[in-house]
Amino acid sequence: MTAHWIALAAAITTSLVGQVLLKSGANTAVEAAGGFIDQLFRPATMVGLVCYGGAALLYIVALRRIPMSVALPCTAASYVVIAIVGWAMFGETLGMQKIAAIGLIAAGVALLATTA
Repeated sequence: MTAHWIALAAAITTSLVGQVLLKSGANTAVEAAGGFIDQLFRPATMVGLVCYGGAALLYIVALRRIPMSVALPCTAASYVVIAIVGWAMFGETLGMQKIAAIGLIAAGVALLATTA
């Protein structure tokens, strides 16, 4: 695995962490009955936004050698993981239709990653 693929994997992981932190900040804002500005300045939200920035920088590194037509669809792997995280951490539902869709996304990402 080259450094560029590692950068892509790190970008996806960092983006996932950011997504979870943003959701956590949003849940805290609802519980605390704060508005958007309150939510924006919650630690989880601010760190989540920093993670997104870091993910973008890592993605730029990955794009130096990985074709965009491969790199961007590979980020769809995060959809698979985040659906499971949403279910496990936030009690979101995972019905048969979502599971089937996640399976199709995973298969597509795996197929596309082998074309690079």
